[in-house]
Amino acid sequence: MGQARDLGDSLRFASLQQLRAAIMERRLSPLELVDATLDLVDRFEPQLNCFAYLDRREVRLQARNIEGRLRRGDELGPLTGIPIAIKDLITVAGGPTQFGSRVMRGKHIEQDAPVVERIRAAGGIILGKTTTSEFGCKAVGDSPLTGITRNPWNLDKTPGGSSCGAAALVAAGITPVAIGTDGGGSIRIPASMTGLFGIKGQFGRVPVYPASATPTLAHVGPLSRRVTDAATVMNVIAGGDERDPGSVWAQPMDYEQACRRTSDPLRIAWSPTLGYGEPTGETIEIVQSAVTALQDLGHTVDLVERVFPEDPVDLWVAEFYAGVGTRMADALSRDREAIDPEVVVELDAAVAQEMGAYYQSVFRRYDFRETVRKFFNDYDLLVTPTLPVEAFDVGLPTPPTHRHRSIVSWSYYTYPFNLSGHPAASVPAGFTRDGLPVGLQLVAPALREDRLFSVASALEQLRPWSHHLPALQAS
Repeated sequence: MGQARDLGDSLRFASLQQLRAAIMERRLSPLELVDATLDLVDRFEPQLNCFAYLDRREVRLQARNIEGRLRRGDELGPLTGIPIAIKDLITVAGGPTQFGSRVMRGKHIEQDAPVVERIRAAGGIILGKTTTSEFGCKAVGDSPLTGITRNPWNLDKTPGGSSCGAAALVAAGITPVAIGTDGGGSIRIPASMTGLFGIKGQFGRVPVYPASATPTLAHVGPLSRRVTDAATVMNVIAGGDERDPGSVWAQPMDYEQACRRTSDPLRIAWSPTLGYGEPTGETIEIVQSAVTALQDLGHTVDLVERVFPEDPVDLWVAEFYAGVGTRMADALSRDREAIDPEVVVELDAAVAQEMGAYYQSVFRRYDFRETVRKFFNDYDLLVTPTLPVEAFDVGLPTPPTHRHRSIVSWSYYTYPFNLSGHPAASVPAGFTRDGLPVGLQLVAPALREDRLFSVASALEQLRPWSHHLPALQAS
């Protein structure tokens, strides 16, 4: 135990690249890394509450299997021996998939999702299931099933949602990367609140199966402390899959190579509000400093106050909550008292839509998507705050400054690009006076995730953030 603890302390906050190099050079075994990681989990989990499910015996068995393959000289992939946790909206064979909900407690879907299959094939070790808000329906880190997940930067604050456990785990330095989902911002929101890089690729770039309750909005992607670590994972998990009819079959680019490539000068649109957002003054001040850094890198930055004619939140609500509400119709009728009451309000309203009104929203969404496509005829990249605020107190469904908005609509900047399907990422921009992270959102034209990686990596080199560590002490 003492050896695992000492090793865990030495490896905490190490990058994926550093850990893999140590494994391949036989300075670190996969089992040693797993034992050190599990020790960190034991020490920090009581404070953070990152996991919905963790089978330590199974994790160690995976590590032994990887060690055996290394001894045999098998060809292994870029994730060899790396523990990677999976959000509990994604199926992993051998464990429950409970969606953060008491009505799904103990539910097993005995199938690895494509992202899990690909991580295993690349030598990765599946480190359990991380917490999520119920059905991914809230932008904060709590659910009736698992309770409150906390932010490593301040345990009284939320890490954001719905990929709350994944973000808290990585921000605490327990693992270098974790897998989240994003149907309205659920990767980018917690990335912003916990000081991480988080990316959703082009819609369909990472296949989703079994079908999501929000199949036209759902994305899967990584959260990491370093941009290159996310690029390594995206190289593994991106690519077509015939089980997902929305899957993108175009050959993915090499995202690690994109991180190393110096971007040509870009024409960048900087929009503080998109035309309707309500950011705090401190948020804009911090993000503006990062935008200035983009100019220092040689890019042209234009201030664009209005990007869309109006807030597209009604289009997103009509699609997202109607999908979840329809999928959970039985539970809403027979066991609604077990569901988060704030979620119930949104689901009830969405499923009550008349068919004609719903399809009006569908066709308006196509118009909205075309608006975004045309916007990128004039610009190579769009930059916004990721969120209007920093992390706020746990237990609150919305920021105190934005109580007039709903449980997701306060995140003005993220959901539009689930509607349009464009690649988007959150990059650490700086810290508030209270020491809380703030994120900068980068949005690229269709299929240009490489541009996000290239610009984010350049920002990381110019304004490094990975040396900023939360003052979180093990219990």
